Amino acid sequence: MKNIAVLLLAGLFFTACTAPQEAPQTDTQPVFSAEGKTAGIFTTADSTDLRLAPTGNPAFKPTGQPVESEVSVFVNPARTFQTFIGIGGAITDASAEVFAKLPADKQQEFLKACYDKETGVGYTLARTNIHSCDFSSGSYTYVSDEDPELKTFSIDHDKAFRIPMIKKAIEAAGGSLLLFASPWSPPAFMKDNKDMLHGGKLLPEFRNSWATYFTRFVKAYEAEGIPVWGITVQNEPMATQRWESCIFTAEDERDFLKGFLGPIMEKEGLGDKKIVVWDHNRDLINYRANVIFNDPEAAKYAWGIGFHWYETWAGGQPMFGNVAQVHESYPDKNILFTEGCAESFNPDHYQYWPNAERYGRSMINDFNDGTSGWTDWNILLDQTGGPNHVGNFCFAPVHANTETGELIYTPAYYYIGHFSRFIRPGAKRVDTVPSRSHLLATSFLNTDGTMVTVVMNQSDQPIAYHLYVGDQATDITIMAHAIQTVVY
Repeated sequence: MKNIAVLLLAGLFFTACTAPQEAPQTDTQPVFSAEGKTAGIFTTADSTDLRLAPTGNPAFKPTGQPVESEVSVFVNPARTFQTFIGIGGAITDASAEVFAKLPADKQQEFLKACYDKETGVGYTLARTNIHSCDFSSGSYTYVSDEDPELKTFSIDHDKAFRIPMIKKAIEAAGGSLLLFASPWSPPAFMKDNKDMLHGGKLLPEFRNSWATYFTRFVKAYEAEGIPVWGITVQNEPMATQRWESCIFTAEDERDFLKGFLGPIMEKEGLGDKKIVVWDHNRDLINYRANVIFNDPEAAKYAWGIGFHWYETWAGGQPMFGNVAQVHESYPDKNILFTEGCAESFNPDHYQYWPNAERYGRSMINDFNDGTSGWTDWNILLDQTGGPNHVGNFCFAPVHANTETGELIYTPAYYYIGHFSRFIRPGAKRVDTVPSRSHLLATSFLNTDGTMVTVVMNQSDQPIAYHLYVGDQATDITIMAHAIQTVVY
């Protein structure tokens, strides 16, 4: 335990944001008890070969007041919070094009690695793009130029790569996958800059046409046998990018949602589809939530709000507390992490551990702050960090070398798997807090009665801790720069 004092004095570690403890959800099931239970521990650790590896089966036993000088993680099964909907990655044009270049055996390996909950990481959630985005080989739409009536609407482009991959992903996931779709820009003729790229705004006279475009997309995909769970209104609506982008102020999005998108989705028989607003970074999420959710006519169409993590792009710190504030202010609205990746691709950094720790730190804090689901960016990219038609290359948890057929699993893949394999849709988050800031932790109670606690150690030293679950506890050690899932 001497190492603990050194760590505390060094002050080298991030402090997890503490979520506002809203009133617990009422459950009819009895309070979970760890009495007589044995835990299964799975570990991924830096500078070792451990990757989601079984590393112990300690037993719980009755215990009392913890000692102040020791490290503990406290799980309170009497308090449960939001319902978990899933974790997954985006099936973009880039991902699908790379997947299509793999030999058949490697395609099957990849699908099992991502969607099999026994041998892979068990993804249950997916995002895709509505026509082109930066991670497409070129810009395209589903209509010919200057067709506001959408008479030429066709998703034939997607039938080459993206639709076949999504179908295979659904099959690999057991026949069900929550899929939501996001647009990066309306067609150029609908915008004031006459360009799908470089920002610009939707012209008012095309709001009806653009809202109808969403419904055509949903119906076309469902006609292909791909259920669409929901949509986001606009990817990164406050960013003028050199790729597909479009500016919607909070007021623009509010008015488009309540005057056009929401009513037209309902008119077209799609009122059950979930509509997610914002879909941008944590830094401005509160203003967007206030403007839209404080308007009853707009709020009634919004299932919830989505966010990314790129407020850190200029060296800033993650604004975890902003998400918690939205959850506290609008507890009837859902929160969904819709995109994140490690930027600035470098093939020498496939095994760069801080990229993985960024995932773990974000996921634990985001879930503790009320997030219901978590979606990674591209589920698969090639050895260049693409393809990408504007050179905006980045990392994915899994890369494929399309020249050799090799699949490269980065540490981020395993860090995500510590959540996605063990926490299943329908689980309830359970009150969990560490006694020392260099450990991060979150817990979920699955519908089958299993409890899952994920613990992350960002420090340079192994840490022994007590896992308290009500009046029961067990002793565990987590290695340096490691993540553990404890299942009991």
